Amino acid sequence: MGSPQPMGFPKFSLIVGGARSGKSRLAERLVERLAGASGLPRAYIATAEIWDEEMRARIDRHIADRGDGWVTHEAPRDVAGALARAEGVVLIDCATLWLTNVMLGGGDIEAETAGLLDAIAAYPGPVIVVSNEVGWGIVPDNKLSRDFRDEQGRLNQRLAEAADLVAGVMAGLPMVLKGQLPVLA
Repeated sequence: MGSPQPMGFPKFSLIVGGARSGKSRLAERLVERLAGASGLPRAYIATAEIWDEEMRARIDRHIADRGDGWVTHEAPRDVAGALARAEGVVLIDCATLWLTNVMLGGGDIEAETAGLLDAIAAYPGPVIVVSNEVGWGIVPDNKLSRDFRDEQGRLNQRLAEAADLVAGVMAGLPMVLKGQLPVLA
């Protein structure tokens, strides 16, 4: 399925930042801007799973913040399959939870990352991926956490290499690292 690429907008954008940095809000604003300028629908690929009531509350808050007009695809690991079903401007939120699901599920990180990148490249419309920057903190005290930090850093590098636009977000403010941020009127 998919949708054509609107003129003048990045095909693939990566938005990175720390927890509660404003990265999802920026990504949602980009989707709204791209969809509004092109008349394309808005699709949200959710990689989170509900493990407990706190996670349910976070997801409910994200849904309320987005508002109506989004088609949501639940895809804890099969983002490629969700992209194949999506139409319009796609927001994948987030690569960090996707990687968590791959690692905890015993997946082949290299193969699944390659599949994710291939699916993003093949999608005919704009794709925006949200990911956490987890490497600025202290060195984790256990092997799984250190392995996760390292894999997340590698994933972010691969996504950034493929992206047309990369923006870091700190305190709600975007910092363009690659490409040009569309005007968010």
